[in-house]
Amino acid sequence: MSKHSKSSCSHSCLLLLSLAEGCLQQSNVSGPEGSMNGPQLSELPDDSEQLRPYVSRLRRGALRAGELSAVGSLSSGFLLRFLRARDFNTELSLKLLLNYQRWRRESPEISSCLSPSSVLGLLNTSYHAVLPQRDCTGSRVLIYRIGQWNPKDWSAFQVFRVSLMTSEIISRENETQRQGVKAIFDLAGWSLSHALQINPSLARKISSVLSDSFPLKVRGIHLVNEPMFFRPVFAMLRPFLPDKIKQRIHMHGSDFQDSLSGFFSSHVLPPEYGGHGPGITQVCQGWTNHLLQSENLLQQIAAHPTGDITMTPDDCLITEEGGAL
Repeated sequence: MSKHSKSSCSHSCLLLLSLAEGCLQQSNVSGPEGSMNGPQLSELPDDSEQLRPYVSRLRRGALRAGELSAVGSLSSGFLLRFLRARDFNTELSLKLLLNYQRWRRESPEISSCLSPSSVLGLLNTSYHAVLPQRDCTGSRVLIYRIGQWNPKDWSAFQVFRVSLMTSEIISRENETQRQGVKAIFDLAGWSLSHALQINPSLARKISSVLSDSFPLKVRGIHLVNEPMFFRPVFAMLRPFLPDKIKQRIHMHGSDFQDSLSGFFSSHVLPPEYGGHGPGITQVCQGWTNHLLQSENLLQQIAAHPTGDITMTPDDCLITEEGGAL
């Protein structure tokens, strides 16, 4: 393999693996009330009195930050996504919230176009699905079939937007906020043409978005059908990865059905992945339909100053005189 090819593959590997970074941080609860730990607090309903001190503390910190200097308010439901993603550690939640706002502002080519209909051709290839059944821990299970992506037709930016659309939708689900997501990347058909789409600049930008900028807990990354050249490249990267990420990345190879069943119940997975659930074409089409039904919602999120669409754009902004509009 040429030096250029190895470099392209390295950037591609980093793009896949960066999905796990940041979301794997663990910490004790840092907040005004310490009688319950983060997972216990996450189980409480949104309107629980015990959550209010954490929401208030995060809101105060956010509104004092320079990144949100023009924001008048943030809804409790929106803030709870970030609190649950960091087990109610308010300092880490604030960092996550500010990073989310920063990448939305600095990467408009990604964040301002969340239109499922604009990538319908890609979605119709059965590229991506969120499985209808959660796993035994309550995590959402996502599948990405990389070989269905034709780089001649779809840029890496467009492919990445599909992931962002899904993330925006499922991050609104309380159970997903609590239990996180697990992703299966099917690398059958991965080729040099895919790798060449991921240049160093793009890899860094997408990695920065995914590393610590989205309110979702990534509970596991599973790679199947990885090609021969993928493993030696991954071996070069592995020493530089944090231990928590290493522990949650699983490479199953082409004979993956038995090993994958050790992580997912058979009723969850499609038959193509060793399970007894609905077929992959059916679940991909079902999720495509769900995304299309969410088109207006996603476009509202993309156009909103903060992404908190429970607050109207006028309500969330402050006028030049300093008062809420």
